[in-house]
Amino acid sequence: MIFDTTNHKTILDLLRAADVQHPALLAPGRPALSYGQLVNNIDTLVAQLQRAGLGRGDRIALAMGNGPEMVISFCAAAMCGTAAPLNPRYKPDEFAFYFTDTHAQALITLPGMMAEARAAATPNMLLIEAIIQADGTLTFEVVRNARPPRPAELATPDDVAMILHTSGTTSRPKRVPIRQRHMIASANNIVRTYNLTAADTALCVMPLFHIHGLIGSMLSTLASGGTLICPAGFSALEFWSWLETFRPTWYSAVPTMHQLLLARAERHQATIAAHPLRFIRSSSAPLPPVVLERLEATFHAPVLESYGMTEATHQMTSNPLPPAARKPGSVGYGFGVEVGIMDEQGNLLPQGTVGEVVVRGPNVIDGYEHNPEANASAFVAGWFRTGDQGVIDGDGYLQLTGRLKELINRGGEKISPLEIDDVLLRHPAVAEALAFAVPHPKLGEEIHAAVVLKQPVSEAELKAHCATSLAEFKVPRVFHLLDALPRGATGKLQRINMSRLLGLIDDPAW
Repeated sequence: MIFDTTNHKTILDLLRAADVQHPALLAPGRPALSYGQLVNNIDTLVAQLQRAGLGRGDRIALAMGNGPEMVISFCAAAMCGTAAPLNPRYKPDEFAFYFTDTHAQALITLPGMMAEARAAATPNMLLIEAIIQADGTLTFEVVRNARPPRPAELATPDDVAMILHTSGTTSRPKRVPIRQRHMIASANNIVRTYNLTAADTALCVMPLFHIHGLIGSMLSTLASGGTLICPAGFSALEFWSWLETFRPTWYSAVPTMHQLLLARAERHQATIAAHPLRFIRSSSAPLPPVVLERLEATFHAPVLESYGMTEATHQMTSNPLPPAARKPGSVGYGFGVEVGIMDEQGNLLPQGTVGEVVVRGPNVIDGYEHNPEANASAFVAGWFRTGDQGVIDGDGYLQLTGRLKELINRGGEKISPLEIDDVLLRHPAVAEALAFAVPHPKLGEEIHAAVVLKQPVSEAELKAHCATSLAEFKVPRVFHLLDALPRGATGKLQRINMSRLLGLIDDPAW
């Protein structure tokens, strides 16, 4: 049975539609939690937060790793006030910034954990510990600063369910307020995209402070009435035992994680054969076609690349399930989302024309918080400008050619670094590759590439390999051999900052 989530208004509405006896949450070494237990626990926790003086509109920061406790705490915080999930690996200064920037009224964490987050909390913030009970449920214990009780009101569809930030690679991160109705719309879109049902079991390997993990794995699974496997985090070593123990039908991850699994998959072919996946989903970063090909050959399951952004509550487009066509190098088409291509003046362009990708739909946020300048440039005539360049083909499939800020402008030629990445990854000696721009006095920008090798290879060989597939002006002029490519907190490659990270430039304005 596929649940009709169109009539659901909040997270609790989604959860209450499921079979109360069906397992909702599983994790290694933890008791299973049914939907009935999950809903009752969330109701109890919301009441505890309200008695502690928290309510609608209050920002409640969460700092903890993946696991059922994070799922439960997030849902409770989002139904009481506004959840502000944070990367548990932040440094004290980062915690302090996000607490202040989100106007956090409270911090929820686990007992004896997150000393740096606790230390960064402002004096007036409530400190709440999530205590894990023997049956796998939670209870909240206020450690400091309890306030007078708030009314017993649950969140409404228009309330901000969570506050996240853009990545902020070159400027101050923007606050992204995501309402209950945005989350429900996105979960509904993902359920329809992949025909998710209560028979599905999803393995959550993405962090639950990130929109991909929160919506693409967690909420979409719970919206379908299916079962979410929620280990403590991604592990390319333990993944195979999770396949055997929990028998997931799908998982969603970033390309980095897929590549780490491919590196170990050969020794686990028997496990893969015995526990086949219905499909594999990839999102949050471009999936090189060669990696897609290897994944499908290894796991014998369709690999569906999708395209998402925080401002669209994650998913905007996806390749469809078979028997519909999936196109390597494409991110598919919109499910419940309108997708267009726009020029710099804000005019929509016809199919086959390259321009900026724009989207609109009920999952797209209303605007950034208290940021009229950013809203004026990002939202045009009801469309959200993604900052990505792409083209829609005759079948309606979207192909991304790169972030507009990351395109390499070499002597007037606009070059997509994604094309160069894919060619390099097809060399048998290359494990990882990242093409990027470096300032050039005459050409404006020149192409360099950072590579991680599986075996020795010369720069001349890499150039010759690229020259067989790329025009001469697209071949990287310099190769940088690294032990690992630099990544952000969510695994995203730091393409736009590579020149600075490698010490090739020192101009902060570039």
